[in-house]
Amino acid sequence: MFSIILPIFNEEKGLLTFVQSLTEVIARIPHNFEIIFVNDGSTDLSMPLILKLCQENTNFKYINLSRNFGHQVAVSAGIDHANGDYVILMDSDGQDPPEVIPQLISKAEDGYDVVYAQRVKRNNESWLKKTTASVFYKILNKITSVEIPVDTGDFRIINRKVVLALRKMPEKQRYLRGQIAWLGYKQIAVQYERNGRNAGETGYTYSKMIRLALDAITSFSNWPLRLATISGFVCAVLGLGLILYTLYARFVLKQYEPGWPSLMITIVFLGGIQLLGIGMIGEYISRINDNVKNRPLYLVDETNIKPNA
Repeated sequence: MFSIILPIFNEEKGLLTFVQSLTEVIARIPHNFEIIFVNDGSTDLSMPLILKLCQENTNFKYINLSRNFGHQVAVSAGIDHANGDYVILMDSDGQDPPEVIPQLISKAEDGYDVVYAQRVKRNNESWLKKTTASVFYKILNKITSVEIPVDTGDFRIINRKVVLALRKMPEKQRYLRGQIAWLGYKQIAVQYERNGRNAGETGYTYSKMIRLALDAITSFSNWPLRLATISGFVCAVLGLGLILYTLYARFVLKQYEPGWPSLMITIVFLGGIQLLGIGMIGEYISRINDNVKNRPLYLVDETNIKPNA
């Protein structure tokens, strides 16, 4: 059986259109499917719409989270409750075309543990979003020891082995595409063109993307801490050079004028580097604190999935 996980956050306007196109595609595939809607604290009529869909189709399941926990956590909740031998992760806004699913399944049946959909074209996305995404992935691959495929999102198929491995990963700051890349196993890409949204506004604002980028960097790289160390070393060398030059100017060149500009530049420069280092360390300590508290990753308000299924 195949499980399809659909995280939902305020997708009322385009959900029916997407589900219709999805069911039309999977109806032509000779396998059993379950579709798991994960409502991530939607404030519109998404949840009543999900309930109606689940009443009309016994293969539709739902998980209603107690509040908005974020996209990555919502997908993780779906993974935890999926019963399929293969699990397909995709967005429900229409940007991930269901027509790609047969290609993902074909590659998975060829023996690949992970088949990820790689974008060759991104329709209806701004130049800024495309550029920042490209730069981010290039930087991320430079500073991490794990190679995360460029131009990929969460749209992919994973087998049961990968699902069980993901369930063992306890971190609270989830970055699934990085976690799946870290696992290794046999992975391959299927290329596709990413569509625009069916309707409505994206829930992935720039602030959420920045937060996701921070989770990715801090989860898979110690480079920010190393940067703070290098910056401190550079400042120490510059400071030593400034001291030597001051002594040389005072006793050799006989040039000595109390200079507020140089003093203020030195203070501001060193203060900025110190604050940068403290901020980077603070990001890691914050994440350590979240994991030490060991609160549940999410809470389920209601679901029609049987416990221990």
